[in-house]
Amino acid sequence: MSAVAAGRESLTLALLTGRYAVCRLAPGSELPGWLDWSEELVSVTATAEELSIVCPAGRVPEDVRAERDWRAFVVEGPLDFALVGILAKLSGALAEAEVSLFALSTYDTDYLLVREAKLTAATAALSQVCQIQ
Repeated sequence: MSAVAAGRESLTLALLTGRYAVCRLAPGSELPGWLDWSEELVSVTATAEELSIVCPAGRVPEDVRAERDWRAFVVEGPLDFALVGILAKLSGALAEAEVSLFALSTYDTDYLLVREAKLTAATAALSQVCQIQ
């Protein structure tokens, strides 16, 4: 039985303290000097269409195209690659509560970003399917 199937007690989320921005830069852009790799959460994804950056909102200059009002939950990990349904379980709870999300995955775990204005609703919805620290 996977940890997800075992029930609410098997997944634990923690809310990170900072506020985050999701930024879009042009494809092929150099990494900006305002990034600080020592921050609690920094993610960079490059595709042929864009360079996306998630980082603390306070680091992002005003002239950068960005959505700045996100809060981040981290799934306590590390998570085994054999586990299935983690994001489905969490995103399903948020969808039912009409809370949009921005999801990130790393080698060890998953992150869910929700709009700060929906943080209370997100916390209530997620607490129905997992523990929140």
